[in-house]
Amino acid sequence: MRITDLLKQSAIELNVSVASKQAAIDKLVSLHDKSGNLVNAAEYKKGILAREEMGTTAVGMEVAIPHAKSTAVKAPALAAITVPNGVDYEAPDGQPCKLIFMIAATTDGDVHLEVLARLMQLLMHEDFTAKLKAAKTPKEFISIIDAKETEKFPDEPKAEVPAKKGYRVLAITACPTGIAHTYMAAESLQKAGDSLNIPIKVETNGSGGAKNVLTEEEIANCDGIIIAADITINLARFDGKPVLQCAVSDGIHKPEELINKIVNKEVPVYHHKGGSADAPKKRGGTYGHLMNGVSHMLPFVVAGGIFIAIAFLIDIACGVNAQEAGSTFGTVTPAAAWFKTLGGVAFNLMVPILSGFIAMSIADRPGLLVGLVGGFLATSGATFADPGAVNTVPSGFLGGLLAGFAGGYLMLAIEKMCDKMPKALEGIKPVLIYPLLGLGGILVVMCAVNPFMGMINSGMSDGLNAIASNPAMMVPLCALLAGMMSIDMGGPFNKAAYAFATLNLANADDQAYIIMAAVMIGGMVPPIAIALSNTFFKNRWTNEERKNAPVNYVMGLSFISEGAIPYAAGHPLQVIPSCIVGSAVAGALSALFGCKLMAPHGGIFVFATMQGTWYFYLLALAIGAVIGMFMLALLIKPLNKETKKVK
Repeated sequence: MRITDLLKQSAIELNVSVASKQAAIDKLVSLHDKSGNLVNAAEYKKGILAREEMGTTAVGMEVAIPHAKSTAVKAPALAAITVPNGVDYEAPDGQPCKLIFMIAATTDGDVHLEVLARLMQLLMHEDFTAKLKAAKTPKEFISIIDAKETEKFPDEPKAEVPAKKGYRVLAITACPTGIAHTYMAAESLQKAGDSLNIPIKVETNGSGGAKNVLTEEEIANCDGIIIAADITINLARFDGKPVLQCAVSDGIHKPEELINKIVNKEVPVYHHKGGSADAPKKRGGTYGHLMNGVSHMLPFVVAGGIFIAIAFLIDIACGVNAQEAGSTFGTVTPAAAWFKTLGGVAFNLMVPILSGFIAMSIADRPGLLVGLVGGFLATSGATFADPGAVNTVPSGFLGGLLAGFAGGYLMLAIEKMCDKMPKALEGIKPVLIYPLLGLGGILVVMCAVNPFMGMINSGMSDGLNAIASNPAMMVPLCALLAGMMSIDMGGPFNKAAYAFATLNLANADDQAYIIMAAVMIGGMVPPIAIALSNTFFKNRWTNEERKNAPVNYVMGLSFISEGAIPYAAGHPLQVIPSCIVGSAVAGALSALFGCKLMAPHGGIFVFATMQGTWYFYLLALAIGAVIGMFMLALLIKPLNKETKKVK
């Protein structure tokens, strides 16, 4: 199969005038549809737009290659347009695109991939693209492709040329879809190697699997390896060799620079430290470490929160009176207790997992133990005092963050201290010396930090009691308590407000019930506000954040504030203020409407126990969540296409 077998004259339109990238996409999709290449044009277009959200498919040099694999494609096909005046396609080099091919690929079968890879390689030659842009008719357009393809990929192979031996540079290219950029980067690197007279071999990890695979002998004899990839690549086989990791776009646009770095020995030697794969480290620093912890913590938050919500539903369905059950609501029936227990286990692991993987991101595997233990100490409130002699106060989520970063950098310091130890002790460092010193160090750090959290908690409780003694301060108090629920979402401020409200329930008076309603609504706003923002302001969030956001509707309505933690961790200066304001407004409105709640937990599932008009309570919740959503839209800037990629 040749390129021209995939490109019909009816799918080519020359000298097109399009005003925008969207218009160019619409034109190319319509050409595919007109040529009978699609089953469902709208569905195929969704795939194209989804790929564009991951990053522009413009490759520079006035060329773009939008592409998608879709069940809406009948058979592999190409469509093409030339745009003499150019169109802004968000190209990396800032140039307008004048030649655009759109690839339609089926979800099964790989025969077409080699043909498509050929096109990617041909488009790297400027003389070829210039001829295509100057073509007068679709027939001439196809003939230009046919001539170049015959020249570069003749039907009958030429006399075999002995394979180069001793490649100086090796490379691997890979992009998320494995259709276009993978082969563009490979061709660009190969051309640069030939131009520099430096033997290079490039392995492509495309949709059809790895091709031109690097051998053990080639790896052993090379100067270094370039990993131009936007997906996870197995690096274990390159242990002890210089490895340069970069984005696949760098392989396309900076091939000479990458090759020269290898040849000039400007690349560090890679040392594999366990596991089967390593992702390209394009996102380092504090934020990268934080995101490593958050991404591993998220499943615990989601699964645990849903199980707890199921527990409340089961008790409600079984006729349990939430007011009479009090703090045991959600555990009265055996089935509910089972779900609540499992959900609680996941929630209890949330902070240790967060801190453990933050520390592991900083110090690799030796940091995992230190971070996990530090996170557990944060949740237990451990201090230097006798646990039986004092009331421990957990430092919660904020303590877990501190434990992760402190544990990671502590372990790095310990590793550096141990560098000068005798080589005979190398084997026991990771299994004895690092764990013992790291464990002792993080124990000291957390036991020193937790008492200060206790002091903060006690001070807040005393202040709240003083305010509550004045009935005229009820609305401001409810606003304050509701806002506190959003400061740290499970930490000292949140727990102080919640403890104050639940302890007041013992008074069994209207004031206590009003406070309880305000505190619960304050804890419900953050997850709902974040879910709304991900729904209506999608360009503020990454693909992964949007994917996980819908469950926050359930968690928010279930009074599980922790659903907002991953978003607060990733955008603390934007999310926390927005949630505080939204929660405070909702709490104040709840008090103004006279909403009274006797149940200490359950969210929407205990609205039946309310005294007052429940729909006013829902109105207050909606207003607070919407205010939080709009604040998020103002504080979080829209992301560019490259930032939206899932990391």
